[in-house]
Amino acid sequence: MTIPDYMLAIEITAPGGPDVLQATTVPTPHPNPGEVLIAVKAAGVNGPDVAQRKGNYAPPPGASPLPGLEVSGTVVALGEDETRLAIGDEVVALCNGGGYAHYVAVPVGQVLPKPAGWSHIQAATLPETFFTIQQTLVERARLAAGQTVLVHGGSGGIGATAIQMCRLYGAMAIATVSSPEKAAYARQLGAAHTILYPSEDFVERTRALTDGRGADIIVDLIGGSYANRNFEAAAYGGHILQLAIQGGAKAEVNLGLLLMKALTLSGSTLRPQPPATKARLAQGLKSTVWPGIETGTIQPPRIRTFALENAADAHRAMALPDHYGKIVLTVS
Repeated sequence: MTIPDYMLAIEITAPGGPDVLQATTVPTPHPNPGEVLIAVKAAGVNGPDVAQRKGNYAPPPGASPLPGLEVSGTVVALGEDETRLAIGDEVVALCNGGGYAHYVAVPVGQVLPKPAGWSHIQAATLPETFFTIQQTLVERARLAAGQTVLVHGGSGGIGATAIQMCRLYGAMAIATVSSPEKAAYARQLGAAHTILYPSEDFVERTRALTDGRGADIIVDLIGGSYANRNFEAAAYGGHILQLAIQGGAKAEVNLGLLLMKALTLSGSTLRPQPPATKARLAQGLKSTVWPGIETGTIQPPRIRTFALENAADAHRAMALPDHYGKIVLTVS
């Protein structure tokens, strides 16, 4: 395969709305030692991409300034002395940036085989959310069988992944969602119960569903006013994972509850993590989630696709109230 000197990519021309995502021509990257070059077939769209577009999530030092944190495609070039992968391998990868493009160079430790039976479009939905949930729900909160996990935004990318991971590990997921349609989707993926947060109090419902005990783990992307309510909904010794702050960065909380209930509140971002950490997460996924994919325990999410050149439309669709599942950019 001849690799062109230049490629099509999507750049962020300035911080702002979806219109700042523009197709452009840039030099094709070359893989450094320890990297591979992937010809992108599909690229997932995620919340961090939106945050970067708005100017709120800068790439870490040395990362591509182009958006895009997960891809599926084919290895077309290897870094010097790289032997762990081969040209022609079909793979998925967690990118440090640059996934909205025809080619992307990725550290080999962040590359996993494309699951058998999954299309490139389906496979492109895996890395960003599963690496995040592996890092937080599995490694940090120590997800285990028999636990109850309250998942806010259960129909989104992170939420749906958390639900599926609960099913894989034998934990019970309770998902908050905004509509009956999204509730049905969350249950399809393995949620034991759903809470319609526009009309139901998630604190009361979580307590009722756990015989007054509360949730062992809470996965939250909202922040703001949810912070103190999460304390109230948590069980004694519970762990609250703050993965985003869509509802605001500031909150007034009752630290007395934190003390009396022996709670843990932890925050995390994936993109700035060092390569060794991401490689460790990849191996954890390969040993647990990839077999779950083979058995059908882990299923592809609901997917809506847009051509790479229409990345702005994809971001507009992601902001609509009726959006759920994942959005993927396709490369022809």
